[in-house]
Amino acid sequence: QVQLVESGGGLVQAGGSLRLSCAVSGSIFSINGMGWYRQAPGKQRELVAAIPDGGSTNYADSVKGRFTLFRDNAKNTVTLEMNSLKPEDTAVYYCRVLTKWATYWGRGTQVTVSS
Repeated sequence: QVQLVESGGGLVQAGGSLRLSCAVSGSIFSINGMGWYRQAPGKQRELVAAIPDGGSTNYADSVKGRFTLFRDNAKNTVTLEMNSLKPEDTAVYYCRVLTKWATYWGRGTQVTVSS
């Protein structure tokens, strides 16, 4: 059974940094894309950053220049480096993995940025 194991959330002051990691547990084949989404209270889940297989990374405009996505195909991991964090970045962050046959979501990790 495939599971996405997320780590790295927490509380940080504005201007600080956090790193979120997501590792795929279990047998998985034909990964087409990996990335991170987030959902703030009262808002819809939105894309933060995602990288398709063999493609370039797509970032939300609100995080461009501050967040960087790294994908390790050998280890089936995806990492989100978040710098210059702002209070509006506060949300639950979810890892997502797309395969040829299914979409997998992590359980989410809370990121809270205090002003």
